Amino acid sequence: MERLFNLDPQLLFDAVILAISVFVMFTFLSYLLFNPVRDMLKKREDRVKNDIETAQENKEEALKLKADYEARIRNIEKEAEGILAEARQKALRNEEKILDEAKEEATRMIARANAQIELDKKKAADDMKKEMISIASLMAEKVVKTSMTEEIQSQIMEDTLKEIGDQTWLS
Repeated sequence: MERLFNLDPQLLFDAVILAISVFVMFTFLSYLLFNPVRDMLKKREDRVKNDIETAQENKEEALKLKADYEARIRNIEKEAEGILAEARQKALRNEEKILDEAKEEATRMIARANAQIELDKKKAADDMKKEMISIASLMAEKVVKTSMTEEIQSQIMEDTLKEIGDQTWLS
């Protein structure tokens, strides 16, 4: 046999056997090692995709929750405004009620004061009548004691008025 590239046939045979055994070993190891690694990488890729999808779903859900909370906050603000408006109306009604009661009380107080004034006027008039009666009694007593002429009567009137004085008439 002739030598190829000046190589020994035994060397060529060993090289071919070695290449076949490396190929068989590579094929065998690819099923044993590369396939599990590929499966592991595939699972990792699937898990990452799943995590990304889950994160996207969580983000969408969070946005929905945020929108829901913002709507609730707006509703709460509207409710608060409604409650405040109702409270203002109630306060105005209470204010009107209190003012009406105060006006009624003032009217009653004025009526009582007027009644008291009327009573005081009547009392003063009664006192004045009593004073006039006592003056008339004094005058009658003096008239009876003396015989009276018009001059004497005028004189007695003036004297009596002077006796009573301005104090009785002014008070």
